[in-house]
Parts: sequence; C-alpha cells; structure tokens
Amino acid sequence: MRALQIKGYGDIKASLAFGEIKKPVIKNNQVLVEVHSAGVNPIDYKITEGLLKSIQKLNFPAPIGFDVSGVVVEKGSDVKNLNIGDEIYSRVSSDSPGTFAEYVAIDGDLVSLKPSNVNFSEASGLPLVALTTIQSFEKANLKSGDKILIHAGSGGIGTFAIQYAKSMGAYVYTTTSTKNVAWVSELGADRVIDYKKENYLDVVNEIDVVYDTLGGNYTHDAFEVIKNGGKVISIAGEIDNETAKELNLNSIIRFLLALKRRKITKQIKKKSAYYKFLLMEPSGSQLTNIKTLVESQLIKPVLDKEFSFSKSIEALLYQKSGRAKGKVIIKVK
Repeated sequence: MRALQIKGYGDIKASLAFGEIKKPVIKNNQVLVEVHSAGVNPIDYKITEGLLKSIQKLNFPAPIGFDVSGVVVEKGSDVKNLNIGDEIYSRVSSDSPGTFAEYVAIDGDLVSLKPSNVNFSEASGLPLVALTTIQSFEKANLKSGDKILIHAGSGGIGTFAIQYAKSMGAYVYTTTSTKNVAWVSELGADRVIDYKKENYLDVVNEIDVVYDTLGGNYTHDAFEVIKNGGKVISIAGEIDNETAKELNLNSIIRFLLALKRRKITKQIKKKSAYYKFLLMEPSGSQLTNIKTLVESQLIKPVLDKEFSFSKSIEALLYQKSGRAKGKVIIKVK
C-alpha cells in the first residue's frame, strides 16, 4: 500500500516521501481501516522537524498522521463494538501513527462511528481538536455561566472550542484577525476581539478559564486576565511537573523544566490559580459523545482546504503557514 513516511528529522519537503509498504496486520483488539480522509495537525510537522524528539524518538522510516476517517475492512476477534463496513473516525495512538496512508490499524477502543450527517473529510478534521478541547475543559471544570478566553478562534482548535464551550453554556471571548471577525462570530463567540484593532488585555478580565493554544507570552498573560482562583489550561505553554511525570521524564529534565516555568509558578501562587499543560489521550467513547453533538447540530466541523493524497506534503506546508481557517484535510480515497 502507499503511505507517506518520515525519512529523517528536518525540513518538511526534504524529510517526507511516499513509499510502498505492507498493509498492516491487525491484532485481536484492532480494526483495519481503509482510509478515506486524514486530518492534518501542527503535531504532524513538529514531529517531522524533530521538535518533539526529546519526548519520543522515531525509528526511520516512520509513519505520520493521527486523525482519520474511513471504513472498517477487517476486525479482530476481540472487537465487539464495530463491524466490517462501518464508517468510522478516530485519533490513533501516539505509539501507532500512520493515517497518511491507504490503510491503518487502530485499537478498537479508540474508534467511534463517524457522525452520520457529515462526510469523511469533515469527520477526519474532528478527532484531535475535539479530544484536546474536551479534556482541557474537563481539567478546567468548565460549566455553564463560566467565562472563557479561547485564543486563535479561526484555527482548527479555536473553531471547535468556541462551539463546544457554547454548547456547555459558557460565555466565550476569542481573538482573531479583522478578516475573520464576522465568521468567527457566527460560530457563537460572545465577544470577538480583533487583535489588529484591540488589545485583548484591555477587554478581558476576571474570567474563569483561559484556553491557551498559543504559548509564549500568551501563557504568562493568561494569569493577568483570570480571576483569583481561575484556571489556565495550555496546549502550547510550559510543561507542569504533573505532566512531566506522566511523560516519564527523568529528574534532571524535570528540574530544568521547573526552572523554565519559574515565572508561571510565581503567577500561580499570586492568583491561587490552577495551571495544566494538557497531554491529550485518544478516546473512542469521547468521540462518540462528540458524534452526538455533531448529529444534534450543536457542533459543525469547519474545513479550510482539502488536498489530494499525492499533495500531502503541500498540505503540511499549508498547515505550518498558519493561514488555515479551520481544518486542513488530506483526501486519500
């Protein structure tokens, strides 16, 4: 079968190439999925460029891709929740990537039937952003009436998070550029801040939660806008000690990380705040919950651009450009 592979760490164009590999052989707890569409995420190019090799090193050539939608063509004897012919979507395990391929083997408990009212491309854009957001909001204990700031409202994470927060009854602040203000508002955000015309620090204050998708100074500034006892959930900021332990990082690395987040540690104490760097865990059951919300039209997938399978490298370059409004998709079949 044909698959995109990482040949070595480095530049996207130089490090990726198509190859002919054997079709996966499934285990008893797995299904074999014929891939129809695969969602592209920043983690894909970051892994290729070697930015995450301190956490997980690759053996080359290595598979690439985590989000997928397709059809079950084989199932293991232990898989009871799925049948051959089922249309599914999934975020595969970090230990078993490879959705930028014609077939992929996936643990059955990581798979859900895809929402019946969306196509394969729309479904493949949901898993990573949906699971990351669900788990972030769970850590924040977000509830109806809470005020939340979601940065980068026009991106893949932002477009989903705005809709999900509104489905929970939260009041949503978000940031975006001038050209995206109108359609981000249509997603349901209560206050859209045009960062080219306004400083969000002058608009947002005393809120319950910041969903930090940008890192850097945005992580530090989050503590300026939360109320006393507020929460900052980050997917781009400094790694907290709890997460470092979850990653099984050694004591020396944990010490160095503690030095890096000294400013955050002071800010946490000053605001009696909660801070968590979230590591998303794949979950078929949570995707089933999202399926219900999509079928109820409380959440609508937002796609920016589709690329053919042969243009997968161009899809990754486009994702890295930061221009996407919603999700970037590779159409495999």
